[in-house]
Amino acid sequence: MKKDEVVDKRHLRSILTREKLLEAAKQVFLEEGFQKATISQIIKKANVGYGTAYVHFEGKDDLLIVLMEGVMAQFYQIAEIPFSPKSKTEAEQIIQEQATSFLKLAEKERAMMQVFEQAIGSSPIASHKWKEIREKFIQRISQDVFYSQNNNLARPGLNHELVARGWFFANEMYLWEIVREEHKAPVEEIAKTITAVYAAGLYL
Repeated sequence: MKKDEVVDKRHLRSILTREKLLEAAKQVFLEEGFQKATISQIIKKANVGYGTAYVHFEGKDDLLIVLMEGVMAQFYQIAEIPFSPKSKTEAEQIIQEQATSFLKLAEKERAMMQVFEQAIGSSPIASHKWKEIREKFIQRISQDVFYSQNNNLARPGLNHELVARGWFFANEMYLWEIVREEHKAPVEEIAKTITAVYAAGLYL
């Protein structure tokens, strides 16, 4: 067997082991919750050796972070929707579609988001990661606000980063209400309402 083939097989085996651990972690977190889940349970479910497991992940927090990044990447795809409106009406339409998609995804991913909320409340590592994720969203929204201001669609005197922060926090609050099943209205109505208030305050 050639050296390259050996390396390729090792690499493939490493990828498969990592995937097994992540899938096992997801199952254990969903069954036990973040706080009760243990790395031993995850390793046992993945059916890999302890030494092998620790080559890939330092512990359950490490596994949780990778799972969190995977789920939140779906949310970030919504934030990355091209934003180049020519009017206030078009801007409001795009924003409402984004808000609706964002909150509907919270419904779809409710079970894992519940795990993430537990982790954010009990793990400094998860809490720090959520702050990083939040800032990434805020910076992306800030670019859209800045675009609107530069194209004479939005009020020029407002700090675009502060506007972006306020808009994300409104969405985040409803995201967690949906995750906890505390929301009192359909997702579409929530998105329409918060978008109307946001657009009325920002756009000319």
